[in-house]
Amino acid sequence: MAFVIGGAQKAGTSALARYLGAHPGLALPAGKEAHVFDAAGFDEAWSPEAVDARYAGHFDAGDPGRLHGDATPNYALHPRFVQRIHRYNPRMRWILLLRHPVERLLSNYHMERGWGRETLPLWPALLLERHRLAGHMDDFAVESPLRRFSYRLRSDYARQLDQVLARFPAGQVLVLRTEDLARRPAETYARACDFLGVPVPEALPAFARVFEGSYRLPPRDGLRWRLLAWWLRREIRAMDKDHGLRWSREAGS
Repeated sequence: MAFVIGGAQKAGTSALARYLGAHPGLALPAGKEAHVFDAAGFDEAWSPEAVDARYAGHFDAGDPGRLHGDATPNYALHPRFVQRIHRYNPRMRWILLLRHPVERLLSNYHMERGWGRETLPLWPALLLERHRLAGHMDDFAVESPLRRFSYRLRSDYARQLDQVLARFPAGQVLVLRTEDLARRPAETYARACDFLGVPVPEALPAFARVFEGSYRLPPRDGLRWRLLAWWLRREIRAMDKDHGLRWSREAGS
């Protein structure tokens, strides 16, 4: 593995992986997310060769000359995953695609509701998150509350970016905004290609809508949005203060 699209969940990583996967010089798992480094059964004693063996089934054996990557947005969530990736390849390149924290949280919640795994209304689910995650912060099982109910935790981008930058130099980390991928896909795609060291192909991929959902986002000037933005104010301010990333005031995509 030479690169990972390591975050964030519900931020358009499927679209970005699809675009990059169409590049003749890049290879990504057919199912997008290999879930190797965040697997419950990951063995800390695995060598890089053992990790490669876990990845082998996700790629076509006939693509040895392509730059291989993984698009598992869970990887930036936990410091253990970042540590595993560093031990495997300290030269790993990270792409972090970040969506407005309120939009990402709402998309995450509606996804869990759609799958039938979340039964609580929005605000009880958010207010009970800390209680639900108590004792499960190092529980990587498929059914773990860490995977299912970490709405606010996953929108804490500054913490996740700090975890990555604690082990990888800034030159190996590219932060992209989801709204840029949605509104200026060719430009954002070119930035990703340049970061990975591959030329932008003459035939660009078909840029489709980044999101397709059955729910409607609340207006940004409405009470519901303003309450959620206030609730996530610490996370929003930290990303601006520590990493200089601000969110557009315009409606999301």
